[in-house]
Amino acid sequence: MPSSLPRPLAGLPVRRLTRDDLVPCADLCEDRDWPRDEHRWGLLLAAGVGFGIDSPDGKGLMATCVTTSYGPRLTAIGMLLVAGRYARQGVARHLMHQVIESTGGAPLSLYATASGQPLYEKFGFAEVGRTERMSGHFRPTAEPGGPDAVAGPDLEVRPGLTVRPASAGDLQAMLRLDADAFGLDRTHLLARLPAFADHLRVAEEGGELVGYAALWPSSGSHAVGPLIARDTATAKLLVSSLADATDRPLRADIDARHKELLGWLGERGLQPGSGTTVMSLGERQPGDWTQRFAPLSVATG
Repeated sequence: MPSSLPRPLAGLPVRRLTRDDLVPCADLCEDRDWPRDEHRWGLLLAAGVGFGIDSPDGKGLMATCVTTSYGPRLTAIGMLLVAGRYARQGVARHLMHQVIESTGGAPLSLYATASGQPLYEKFGFAEVGRTERMSGHFRPTAEPGGPDAVAGPDLEVRPGLTVRPASAGDLQAMLRLDADAFGLDRTHLLARLPAFADHLRVAEEGGELVGYAALWPSSGSHAVGPLIARDTATAKLLVSSLADATDRPLRADIDARHKELLGWLGERGLQPGSGTTVMSLGERQPGDWTQRFAPLSVATG
């Protein structure tokens, strides 16, 4: 797709973002009514590559985008944002064109909002899945008086299935489990999780690591992700453990195919919000979706 901008925007350079851009990136998020999330921006710019266009009026950034590479088989695209005063002027199209060219022909994936999906379709992206955002204060039991209500905690736990805080010695087992689920090596991202997350949990069964999940701060809430688990029972136990560690509302972007987990979260007080469409250009992402319950962030794939 040709890249074009109306004058006087034509010719504005696309540059690489650095940690010095954390505040302008957060300001741009706020401009578009997204959480500022400077903490997340720090991770994205450390593990990936950020692209930006400076505003010609000298007031911060006009637009941003981030790519996270997982080698020649996949690059994830996220955080495509354009300041409100420059919306609908071709800026997103121009920046997306430059970003795609920078990936060297690798297969691409992204999570699209309803407003962004038409643009991505013009570049050839196709829908391959959906996520549903669940958010709210977590209740350890079902709604009192409801059909699922019980006298005490109703989480079914298999004998031998336990959850505990992760330690440095768990990283290699986490990476092996993650590679099976995600299909690609994410060492450069997951090695940063202990410093990024407020809480990091692992699930074990029979001496084997069968799941892990992180809880990280986002505005006034805590986001759950990644959420990788051998099965839904393990995913539930990880979420329950993380919820017990915070008084803030939870937020999670759950793969829409995990209907049992979505229903369970709803029973415990989380409400569905805006969903996203998972889109790809080129080969589909490898791995096993049945073990991928939630991404670290929709910006990282």
